[in-house]
Amino acid sequence: MADLGSYLAKHAEPAVARVILALAGAASAIAAEIRMPATSLDEAAGAVNADGDTQKKLDVIADDIVLEALAGTGVASYLSEERDAAVPVDGDGAMIVACDPLDGSSNIGVNVSVGTIFSLLPASGGDLQPGRSQLAAGFFVYGPQTTLLLTVGNGTASFRMDDDGGFRLLDERVTIPQAAHEFAINASNRRHWPAPIARYVDGCLAGADGPRGKDFNMRWVASLVAETWRIISRGGVFLYPSDARKGYESGRLRLVYEAAPVAMLVEQAGGRATNGSADIMGIVPQTLHQRVPLVFGALEEVAAVADECAAD
Repeated sequence: MADLGSYLAKHAEPAVARVILALAGAASAIAAEIRMPATSLDEAAGAVNADGDTQKKLDVIADDIVLEALAGTGVASYLSEERDAAVPVDGDGAMIVACDPLDGSSNIGVNVSVGTIFSLLPASGGDLQPGRSQLAAGFFVYGPQTTLLLTVGNGTASFRMDDDGGFRLLDERVTIPQAAHEFAINASNRRHWPAPIARYVDGCLAGADGPRGKDFNMRWVASLVAETWRIISRGGVFLYPSDARKGYESGRLRLVYEAAPVAMLVEQAGGRATNGSADIMGIVPQTLHQRVPLVFGALEEVAAVADECAAD
């Protein structure tokens, strides 16, 4: 079974490969922290991050591990969901790393899968670049297995971590199944949704007798990395729309740290990612911690959501 290093030697530029291997080392260390924590997994750090979320101690630990791993890899700066501003790493570096060091940490105390999401960008483009500028993107999932979903712009590949901390190739070209029968959304917020999202979900819930002509199952893990891994593996659509609640008017997920890297992975796997209508990859962020609605998955389902939005 090929390992991550062999895959990168074949598909990525050496500078990109060096950074991704450093991130894989960081992920191995984070996985060990989660397996054998020195403190309660759910213990708060007593601080609020740049996005207004209460930090867990493990958020801070993961962030420090990633930043330390990037030293000497040719990274100019580090953009983290856990920090207010960019952190200089190497003044002569050619890349920027944007990262959510521990996505889904609010669920970690109940043993739900969490992960590390990352994006590589050219340093020449500055901190605020559209997803189309990404050189690579991926995420690690810390669950029953520690896994990696990765794209360097030549398809999306999946890996699993072995006992020695190395990552072994599972599938060199992952493709999202297009016959989708699942959707993922937090249905408890229905009363706050915009009308197009409510219409789309109502059509799914109507099943074979409704406008979609087929039955759907609903899934909701509330962990972006877990949701994305499932949808890329077996199809479906994920929706985290904007809604009428205070603080959710522009969606909740972060464009730079979450939506853009997920969008690149999804597109490279044959799917699509939008804010409901416009492609996520084309959105130029206005701030480092900008939020955005996110709809991604099988082409047909994402198009159906876009049709509802266009009809409103």
